[in-house]
Amino acid sequence: MALPGEMTLIGHGAGGGPEVLVPQRGPLPAPKDDEVLIRTLAVGVNRPDVAQRSGNYPPPPGASPVIGLECAGEVVALGAKVARYKLGDRVCALTNGGAYAEYVTAPEAQTLPWPDGYDAIRAAALPETYFTVWANLFGHGRLQAGETVLIHGGTSGIGVTAIQLAKAFGATVFTTAGSAEKVKACLELGADAAIDYKSQDFVEEVKKLTGGKGLHVVLDMVGAPYFGKNLRCLKLDGRLVMIAFLNGHVAESVDLRPIMVKRLTVTGSTMRPRTTAEKGAIARDLEAKVWPLLAKGQCAPRIFRTFPLAQAAEAHRLMESSAHIGKIMLTVEA
Repeated sequence: MALPGEMTLIGHGAGGGPEVLVPQRGPLPAPKDDEVLIRTLAVGVNRPDVAQRSGNYPPPPGASPVIGLECAGEVVALGAKVARYKLGDRVCALTNGGAYAEYVTAPEAQTLPWPDGYDAIRAAALPETYFTVWANLFGHGRLQAGETVLIHGGTSGIGVTAIQLAKAFGATVFTTAGSAEKVKACLELGADAAIDYKSQDFVEEVKKLTGGKGLHVVLDMVGAPYFGKNLRCLKLDGRLVMIAFLNGHVAESVDLRPIMVKRLTVTGSTMRPRTTAEKGAIARDLEAKVWPLLAKGQCAPRIFRTFPLAQAAEAHRLMESSAHIGKIMLTVEA
């Protein structure tokens, strides 16, 4: 098929509030030897997108300055070394940037076929949260069947994914959420217990739920205010996995003794700076171990609301309100 010379993308200028997200025209990106060019059909909206728009999460060297870390669509051009895909194949991708656009490139290694029975919106909702949860909860966190885990932010895109995958792989799952409605949603997703952090002390609730034994793993994206509390929730040889600092990254007056007394591991990571080879290894793990579950109807993403690409600003306003349960998506006209 003949490709156009230009495309619509969402620019963010010098950064700022959601209002800086405006449609503009720009050239199509050209795939490198190891990349595919994807005609975008749907795009996921994520917290790192908000951070980049605000000027707090710059793209790595060589990445597109356009916002957007995940998409689903149709392969329309192939790099010279691409071997797996052919033109017309439907893929979802963890991109290095650039997904808020009609066309985006992604390394072949960071792409996956749509799970059986999936449409573009559900396929595009997978990469960012599934790569992140798999690498952190099951990789750095070493979560195993029979263990207990506390997942903060249970109704976020990450939280929804983590609850479902942890349950699917045999863990006992506790989670925090900020309202009765969100607590109910967490339980519907499979959590064994959900704690309303606005009206309950999650440290005390974890103590009750575990009979005073504590947890094997905590997955946290809140940051500084929860650091000391998370340490108190963990049992001997427990693991705290940090994937974001939504409420701050500087923790003061924290009692660090539990780390030594309980032999705790404190770890964390970001996804975007990882190499293509590292992200590719995560993709292959997901395809082998998680994609079969998705094809069976398990662990499906929960879509809260979709917006046309041109309304990316409204999608970001919703994200920043934290009123959503699950994923916020953008759709791109065919």
